Amino acid sequence: MSSVSEKNSINLFDVLKNLKPSDENAKIASRNHWNKIAKPLYGMGMLEDYIVKIAGIFSDSKIDISKKCVATMCADNGVVEENVTQTGSEVTAVVADNITKGKATVVNMSRIAHADVFPYDVGMITDVPSVCNKKIAYGTKNFAKTPAMTRDEAIKSIETGIEIVGELYQKGYRIIASGEMGIGNTTTSSAITAALFEVDPSVVTGRGAGLSKEGVVHKADVIRNAIALHKPDKNDPIDVLAKVGGFDIGAMCGLFIGGAYFHVPVIIDGLISSVSALLAYKIAPVTIDYMLASHMSAEPAAQMILGELGLSAPLMCGMALGEGTGAVSLMPLLDMALEVYYHMPTFDQTEIEEYIPL
Repeated sequence: MSSVSEKNSINLFDVLKNLKPSDENAKIASRNHWNKIAKPLYGMGMLEDYIVKIAGIFSDSKIDISKKCVATMCADNGVVEENVTQTGSEVTAVVADNITKGKATVVNMSRIAHADVFPYDVGMITDVPSVCNKKIAYGTKNFAKTPAMTRDEAIKSIETGIEIVGELYQKGYRIIASGEMGIGNTTTSSAITAALFEVDPSVVTGRGAGLSKEGVVHKADVIRNAIALHKPDKNDPIDVLAKVGGFDIGAMCGLFIGGAYFHVPVIIDGLISSVSALLAYKIAPVTIDYMLASHMSAEPAAQMILGELGLSAPLMCGMALGEGTGAVSLMPLLDMALEVYYHMPTFDQTEIEEYIPL
């Protein structure tokens, strides 16, 4: 077996001290430009809002997101031992390898979005040479019996995600879609959601990759018992992550914190990604300035989480695939919005009387 990656050069708590809100002046300048374009005011709805938000992230109303990528965090979850999934953990490695070979769903979709896809091994039980090794450990422990990870491992997983954003930023990427691959991660996501919201797991537990009704009931029972056993502290998001989470969730949480640190917009994907975004928000509320929601997942907890974040998803596709497929779906829409933003004439350039906000 190859060695687990060494300690990150990133320190989470140093990063948190240096986070700042996005630039309000750049957002105002971007909104003013939208209002001068010869079209009905706010006619492109949320797409206008997203371009304004990105302007704030970049501190510049002239933005360039032409270099795009998907960062897919791959990890395995010990709770799979409890028969909460249809497939075994070996599937995580197969799909991760397929991503590098261009055979995964997210890669096919990303070709249309002109986005590169980078899978990262942040905790798979199998070594896959084609996947970038950022392994924290060889899978989490079975949280039905013991905490999923140590607190130090939870922190390291977050730091790993921040570090990945920094590496992608250095390569010139200016927008990142968050993605994941990990059998059992709808179970860990539902467990974190139940713990943070203090609701019964039955409220936030869904079918995942096609469980039967009986399977969903069993999955919720496993989560309920684990929460009773470990008593994760809802006021300490790192404690919740450590006790009932996964390395993929921790690393994606780091992506959202890293987005705020390096001033890169990070797109939320589905349930697992939304849970990671919520953890980031609970750790550092300013990270919300750097997040873009993409779609409303088919999982029952998704709407609850986006509501807590105060975000709306522009896409209502009922997707439940993961990998970053929902997040990458937003990218072509952003490109379309920017075509209007940069190439439509203004009211001054036409004979149309300018609309005035009323």
